[in-house]
Amino acid sequence: MSTATAESVLEYKGHPLRRKDNLIYYGSMSDKYIIMLQVTETKKVKDMDVATKIIVQLQLTDPDLKSRDRVVKKSEKNSLYAAIDVAAVWLDRALNSK
Repeated sequence: MSTATAESVLEYKGHPLRRKDNLIYYGSMSDKYIIMLQVTETKKVKDMDVATKIIVQLQLTDPDLKSRDRVVKKSEKNSLYAAIDVAAVWLDRALNSK
């Protein structure tokens, strides 16, 4: 019988997803860019909260920059699916650009 030694990390299209309250970080802090998804509105569907307004930001991970200077692109979506879809495209393009 084996024991789990490493924490399992949720991934989407090859990049890690991490959630803290209403913030979802997509990508790795060791890369040049990361996506921050901020859920700003939700609605109840049966017993679940469903995101209805999400702010998507492509950010530089440089710790020497002020937080507002890190934002490269910003958009607002009305579903988590639409937000993560845009996030995946933005992150892949940013990480593959020279």
